[in-house]
Amino acid sequence: MKPRIVLFSDDPGWHGARLRRAFARRGCVLRTASLRECRVDLNHAGGLRIPGFGDALPHGAFVRGIPAGGLEQVVLRLDVLHALQALGVPVYNRARCIEVSVDKAMTSLLLHAAGVPTPPTWAVESQAQARRIVLEQTARGHELVLKPMFGSQGVGLRRIAAGDALPQLDDGSVYYLQRYIGPRVGAGEDYRVLVVGERACAAMTRRSDGWVHNVAQGARCLPAPADPQLAELALAASAALDMDYAGVDLMRDRDGRLQVLEVNSIPAWKGLQGQTPFDIADMLAQDFLDRCAPAWRRSA
Repeated sequence: MKPRIVLFSDDPGWHGARLRRAFARRGCVLRTASLRECRVDLNHAGGLRIPGFGDALPHGAFVRGIPAGGLEQVVLRLDVLHALQALGVPVYNRARCIEVSVDKAMTSLLLHAAGVPTPPTWAVESQAQARRIVLEQTARGHELVLKPMFGSQGVGLRRIAAGDALPQLDDGSVYYLQRYIGPRVGAGEDYRVLVVGERACAAMTRRSDGWVHNVAQGARCLPAPADPQLAELALAASAALDMDYAGVDLMRDRDGRLQVLEVNSIPAWKGLQGQTPFDIADMLAQDFLDRCAPAWRRSA
């Protein structure tokens, strides 16, 4: 029987099509399901029902998206991933990897604890505390970036300079502030490195006319410089969060030192594919299967 893999995604699109072809070339069937539609059902073997798999569980799970929702909804969706792992179904990336990377404060803590260079960062609930941090840092000539702690793709970023008002956040939000390390004026750039397993396999430069460099916000994708430190720091960042695979974002500060900004556990790679001579989906599918094979042999 061909191995049956679930691709968790609400919008598989280009990435889903590439992965489907890559898994098919390796004799696997890839079926898409939304975590919204999965459920705990203790009348079912294993206690889980995954759409498209009937009374069985998949042989493995590839996570391409966790839908946004309320706290209880997100917890239940992560429960499904945790439960699959507990039942011996390999999950890529694992639930714990996703939890620590989606939470920017935890990412910053783990990078700092591992000695990976990352900008000075603060996460506080109090607006008064956040205002003091802004005043102290801007008095020293620094700017800050206010980021949604659970945000992605450059949405909701605000750059705060001396004299700027600190916004009042919605109830339930926190102030996640990171020192801005890019150029004071003019175009800027950062780097995205894709780590698969224990290899930094692809990299690109993201350049824009402004200070936000996400491809989703219109940044241009260019070849990455030949700098072995990009791979070295990306590997260290991925290891600090114990990732199966990761998209690591890095930037040079004003003294030319590379620092890790974020680690993404569900990275897109459409822009990166244009700067990469091999098929990234092929590499991901092969690494996934290499990691799944021991679990399949144990359950056989």
